[in-house]
Amino acid sequence: MTTKKKATKKNATKKKATGNKAAKKKASGRKYGPAAGKQVEIEMREFKAGKLKSGRSGKTVTNPKQAIAIGLSEARKKGAKVPPPKS
Repeated sequence: MTTKKKATKKNATKKKATGNKAAKKKASGRKYGPAAGKQVEIEMREFKAGKLKSGRSGKTVTNPKQAIAIGLSEARKKGAKVPPPKS
């Protein structure tokens, strides 16, 4: 005659996973991949040389932040690891 083991308090009160794991941010890791950095570097060189043009109007870019945005946009088009643009 065998007896069943009773669930002890220790086993019965296991912690359940709360929240959505996908919603949590990673503690570390790169936001931008190395290919994105290379593309921004290329665009900044063009900007400093005065040869970087904006897409639609074709005007010369005069703001370094705009040059970085152009570089990140180009990197996205090429499939590099870049977060989606802020909307």
